[in-house]
Amino acid sequence: MSTERELAELDYPLPPDRIAQQPAAERDAARLLVLDRADGGLRHARVGDLAEWLRPGDLLVRNATRVVPARLRGRKETGGAADALLLGPAPAPAAPGSLRALVRCRGRLRVGQKLRFVRGEETLDAEIAGLGADGEATLRFGDGPSPYAFGETPLPPYIRRDAARDEDVARYQTHYARVPGSVAAPTAGLHFTPALDATLAARRIGIADLVLHVGPGTFRPLRPDDLDRGRLHAESYELSEATAAAVARTRATGGRVVAVGTTTTRVLEHCAEAGGEALRAGRGETELLLRPGVPFRVVDGLLTNFHLPRSSLLLLVAAFAGRERILAAYREAVERGYRFYSYGDAMLIL
Repeated sequence: MSTERELAELDYPLPPDRIAQQPAAERDAARLLVLDRADGGLRHARVGDLAEWLRPGDLLVRNATRVVPARLRGRKETGGAADALLLGPAPAPAAPGSLRALVRCRGRLRVGQKLRFVRGEETLDAEIAGLGADGEATLRFGDGPSPYAFGETPLPPYIRRDAARDEDVARYQTHYARVPGSVAAPTAGLHFTPALDATLAARRIGIADLVLHVGPGTFRPLRPDDLDRGRLHAESYELSEATAAAVARTRATGGRVVAVGTTTTRVLEHCAEAGGEALRAGRGETELLLRPGVPFRVVDGLLTNFHLPRSSLLLLVAAFAGRERILAAYREAVERGYRFYSYGDAMLIL
């Protein structure tokens, strides 16, 4: 199959009013579409009912990354508006304290260009010290507070508001987030609450954490080059010995490993890629692209939100459950008024 056809088969119609602009009033009140991989059967529930669809001895694995306030707003030295999304430290030979960023402004970027970011009455100056691929720049900051102290929650572009609200600071973050580093939330985890955690524990359903820092590539449409290379943008991860051991115990006792989100799935499958079903604990970067035909060695179930057309996330879900079954489930979700994307409803695929 050609790469363009493979991408075209990840398209689906979605009315704009199905794209959630606010989270559900209560995290675990979001709707849950349950898909049976064996026969394509669909059931309708709520995320708060999750324990009823799992079995004692199953293990949920979640991504404990924390979204950082990475969106800066300001102006160019010449006066035009400028917007930057901070992506983390710039590698050597960049000056200490320099950061990688996606910079958006009118006109072409150039090395030496000056930017001024604003927080209330305070300002922060930066200079473009280098330009890279895909619109990425290196920003050199002067002395003063951390650039992240000037930032706001970096909402996805399909959430249509001028700036993040106070509600977003709390709700675009999982309640168990602990390791700062992401510019986008692992959205399947946004549905969890301490009360739901307690219900799962009472049913003897385990929970373990790993970390994958979500980069801006999560919102970028797949390109033919990605499919030709068989690799995605690199994202940093950490899988602890404790979580690797919990997965091994679960599999040894007949339980199912249920990944909370596509980011968790990427880490688990990356860490098993070279060694069969045994996980290698450690930290590093993954460029793993999961597409139909690639085996899943660790993940038995997947809790995930509804994803953008032609995205690597939808490709992963199609690889796990089958493209036709996923697109049929999406059609059902659209017809029944499910809410899509980051602040939307969820699917459980078993």
